[in-house]
Amino acid sequence: MTGVFAAAIVASFAALSAALGNSLMVSKTIESMARQPEAAPTLQTVMFIGMAAIEAVPIIAIVIAFILMGK
Repeated sequence: MTGVFAAAIVASFAALSAALGNSLMVSKTIESMARQPEAAPTLQTVMFIGMAAIEAVPIIAIVIAFILMGK
């Protein structure tokens, strides 16, 4: 039963950290696009690559939590 709570805590922290990371990255990207509109396509591409990396971390954390929950 403890493993279920631990998995829930890991999943919630992973989701919270991903949401915080995404929101900070998007806000800074929009800020940068406002300062240099000519760099918008490059910034947008880098933002999407960064979002993919940020979203991969919670998915990996949840998979590890489920693996540890099964033990």
